[in-house]
Amino acid sequence: MRRIALGFLIGTASLQQLTVLPGKVFLAGLLMALLVMILLAWLFRRHSWSAAMSLFIGTGMGFFMASLIAHQLLAGSLPAELEGQDVIVEGYIASLPEQQGRRLHFQFVPQSLHWQGEVQAVPGKLLLSWYPRKGYEIPSVHVGERWRLQVRLKRPHGFSNPGGFDYEAWLFRQGIRAKGYVRYMAKSSAKGLSVDATAPVNQRLSPAANAYRVEQLRETLRSRILASLDDHPLRGIVLALAIGDRQQISQSQWDVLTRTGTNHLVAISGLHVGLVAGFAFFLMRRLWCFSAHAVVRWPAAKAGAVAALLAATVYAMLAGFSVPTQRALVMVAVVMLAIIVQRHTRPSNLLALALLLVLMIDPLAVVAAGFWLSFGAVAVIVYGMSGRLAMNSYWWRWGRVQWLVAVGLFPALLLLFQQASLIAPLANLLAVPWVSLVTVPLTLLGSISLGFSVTVGEWLLSLSTLSLDVLWWWLDGLARWKLAAWQQMAPPLWAMPVAVIGIFWLLAPRGVPARWVGLTGLLPLLFVSPAVIPQGQARFTLLDVGQGLAAVVQTQNHVLVFDTGPRFSSGLNTGEAVVAPYLRAQGRRYIDTLVVSHGDNDHMGGVAGLRASIPTGQVLGSVPQRIDGAESCHAGQSWQWDGVMFVMLNPGEHVYTGGRKDNNHSCVLRVQAGEHSVLFTGDIERAAENELVRVFGNKLASDVLVAPHHGSNTSSTPAFLAAVSPAIALFPVGYRNRYGFPKARIVQRYTDRQVRLFDTAQHGAIGLQLGNKTGLEAVITHRQQAARYWHVK
Repeated sequence: MRRIALGFLIGTASLQQLTVLPGKVFLAGLLMALLVMILLAWLFRRHSWSAAMSLFIGTGMGFFMASLIAHQLLAGSLPAELEGQDVIVEGYIASLPEQQGRRLHFQFVPQSLHWQGEVQAVPGKLLLSWYPRKGYEIPSVHVGERWRLQVRLKRPHGFSNPGGFDYEAWLFRQGIRAKGYVRYMAKSSAKGLSVDATAPVNQRLSPAANAYRVEQLRETLRSRILASLDDHPLRGIVLALAIGDRQQISQSQWDVLTRTGTNHLVAISGLHVGLVAGFAFFLMRRLWCFSAHAVVRWPAAKAGAVAALLAATVYAMLAGFSVPTQRALVMVAVVMLAIIVQRHTRPSNLLALALLLVLMIDPLAVVAAGFWLSFGAVAVIVYGMSGRLAMNSYWWRWGRVQWLVAVGLFPALLLLFQQASLIAPLANLLAVPWVSLVTVPLTLLGSISLGFSVTVGEWLLSLSTLSLDVLWWWLDGLARWKLAAWQQMAPPLWAMPVAVIGIFWLLAPRGVPARWVGLTGLLPLLFVSPAVIPQGQARFTLLDVGQGLAAVVQTQNHVLVFDTGPRFSSGLNTGEAVVAPYLRAQGRRYIDTLVVSHGDNDHMGGVAGLRASIPTGQVLGSVPQRIDGAESCHAGQSWQWDGVMFVMLNPGEHVYTGGRKDNNHSCVLRVQAGEHSVLFTGDIERAAENELVRVFGNKLASDVLVAPHHGSNTSSTPAFLAAVSPAIALFPVGYRNRYGFPKARIVQRYTDRQVRLFDTAQHGAIGLQLGNKTGLEAVITHRQQAARYWHVK
């Protein structure tokens, strides 16, 4: 079992590294090979090489099943010709609607799709947003309702940056094959789009369907809990513990949970599902023993196992059967079924069976960090507590569990998130039993009681929030420690197996000599350093922040960030979500200079998030009055770092009239490293370009040009391009952005000059090494470098 499960894991994980899925012929050949191998394994099951055969069979099965699921999901992709078109969809609201700022956010399962009066193939799930509009209010939308909606869709697309989150992978795992927003249009202009042109374009067709009863119950519970707790700051955590809805948890609360290593407490996963199952098991076993007749007919332990399985299933349903909850339910089911069938087996075999079942249900689980952390934690506990369950006191054993998890998951946390909490054992030592034995029971009892007695339910929920207030005082105090979390660049892959061997030795059972030597296996994780940039050279990266701009220039000992990208209505900002993770992945912990070209959201929306994430020195900008501690950028400023020259060319003394004055006052920065140079232009338009040409002329010449104003028709004049004479032009644009950047006329203007063109929507983050011999030839594009089969081609 263990070898098959391990092989299945290897096969499933291997498929997720491919850029293109294997074809039908290959899969048919693989299936035939598997059948032959299974036959041989059965015929020679007592042979010495049967163990290796089991591993190979598991690997092939995992690869084959994961391929089938992946092909099925890709088959539901939105056809490219429907991107950006107004289409009519009919289907069901499939998730709890989320209010994110001004917009309503929900998943939608389409049953039909019409475009220009013709029926089209129905894609997989849709992720839709509904924005208010003057004269139109967003109607009340509830899960399970059937709607006809006019929407504009595009295929899933996310940021693509080193060290960043793969949003497209997350959407793929959720089965979401298109994103879009609801459109408003008069009936007269909607002809040819709707099945019935006389009906309202956006219309509720029927109330909630029976198939969504569980989701409706969750929505009802959410409304009652929120009404009961008013505006209590920790109500989001109560909601997360009750029904798995974490959208009400603020970013500052997430920061505290992350720094203390307790963010797992607000995910309904193994801890909470196991707790509910444990309560049900011991309660039913105790009650069953009161009846001698019942005990004679069926053992109390089996009755407890059935009750535990039912309780865990109900709790998982309340949590919306999220992926972590599914994993937890499978693991509980494996343990309880072993009790029912009276099969005594080693914990490692139970863990292997749970792993195999999870991967068979959801082969894409290996893409999620939570999969590796949850199974890794259980595996470390099983290994580290072997032979110690009956030793010492409860608190000693509980403290050792925290030590095991902290040490065992340390390498994975550094690899996946470039950070790990150093105080997690101390925080979890008290937080886990407190939440498990006090907060969760009060939360569940209070939530259930709301359906019978609002007064009792509100009283229990108030006690739940009181318990969280006490806990939060403890966690917030710990999070304020400067050394609460360790942050560094991700360790190299070769350091991971070394660390695993070291942990295996360090946590070995008593009697193994010199266990402390295992600590040496962790050293490669901690003493890694980024590749040294030679004197006089610079590493330039234009980051993918969607429709916005953020770029980083690194010299040997310094870092400059030019703009930080946008902040979205959902609260996400790319300074914190893109720029900071990139710098951590590069091993950079300090920003020497931050330049904010001008005041538009797509350039400065991430400033606050970035400065909160990474210490920042000097801040320059054309709108210093809008940024704490900032100074004005102006023509003539210059400095040198490690042999690399930085010169500010704009804004000068010229006063602009017409157009976007703030655009024309954008900071324009030229960076020279050896024989190579790059010109940052912000959102300057024709007037500023003409002034720069008049003042500097051919001194504007640069090898790399970050295209002015994202490739707008207002910029990139022929005179300006002639003066700059770039070899490479970079367009910082969002995928299918609403402005249509870069404009076709502007692209043609660059093409006519035989300029090599790259854009962040198509290529993701774009990197160049300035000052070396091959800098302009070796253009690194992250979307191609990190391509996977689920990414938009």
